[in-house]
Amino acid sequence: MSAAQSGRAVVTPVERPRRLRTTPALRRLVAQTRVCPADLVLPVFVREGIDAPTPIASMPGVVQHTRDSLRQAAHEATEAGVGGLMLFGVPTPEHKDAEGSWGTRADGILNLALEDLRADLGDATVLMSDLCLDEFTDHGHCGVLDDQGRVDNDATLQRYADMAVVQARAGAHVVGPSGMMDGQVAVVRAALDGAGFQDVGVLAYTAKYASAYYGPFREAVGSSLQGDRKTYQQDPANATESLRELRLDLAEGADLVMVKPALPYLDVLRQVADLADVPVAAYQVSGEYAQIEAAAAQGWLERDRTVLESLTAIRRAGAQVVLTYYAVHAARLLGR
Repeated sequence: MSAAQSGRAVVTPVERPRRLRTTPALRRLVAQTRVCPADLVLPVFVREGIDAPTPIASMPGVVQHTRDSLRQAAHEATEAGVGGLMLFGVPTPEHKDAEGSWGTRADGILNLALEDLRADLGDATVLMSDLCLDEFTDHGHCGVLDDQGRVDNDATLQRYADMAVVQARAGAHVVGPSGMMDGQVAVVRAALDGAGFQDVGVLAYTAKYASAYYGPFREAVGSSLQGDRKTYQQDPANATESLRELRLDLAEGADLVMVKPALPYLDVLRQVADLADVPVAAYQVSGEYAQIEAAAAQGWLERDRTVLESLTAIRRAGAQVVLTYYAVHAARLLGR
């Protein structure tokens, strides 16, 4: 029985927001936030000394690549419309030392992979390279250590300067100093300019938190970390210092700035996006990926819907660029 038939007064809503949700076409037309393949960057791992891609147990569907399989994956990502790739090198244990010296050798695995992809793809995609020592040091820290076992900020900066030039020479379009050393952007920018690489960009890891969400990444890069990184990565309890880091990175010449991780720090991402006058990136890190995969494997989440919703949330919070292990998968979903 209707309200009119029962004699009750019929209340007519003054506004009906649901009108704009009635069909997929209407919802698509009025969507405020869109995710496009070109917004996405695929992080990839290339490992020295393997003959076939090696699965990463804590990141189902992600592998450590050989140089050859990386080339194939890079072509697939480019053909899918993905905006770029972020390369991480995984050296053999014997190529790790206290200084991370294989990170600055032209024949180091990361630099060889950059050469491969630049030769194959030219400027058809954006090649980004992780500019950090943690994969290459036997102690697993992002810098060199002093005689008391602490990360030496200023000594590390010189290593970053050398690394930036080697990566630029190998073919990187953008370098990503990720170690959270004070002054790293200025030193890297000066080194690139001094070596004639004025056109190579710097993606500043502006707000990189000492997060538990990096756990699977440690497996992905064969981390040798002893201790933790709390003396240089940011405290998860703090947001305001991210704005201080942003001010410094912009003053030092950052071309892009980034918040990492993404979903647990959407509030920080929003604040950074409101203040930055350069493109803002966010990194959907390994733990975020692993959570979705684990829940989807149990049937607790719809995987594809969750992937796209999570990326939309990151874009909605202000990220123009999203680094995600789902980049190719999401690009194909978006192309349907």
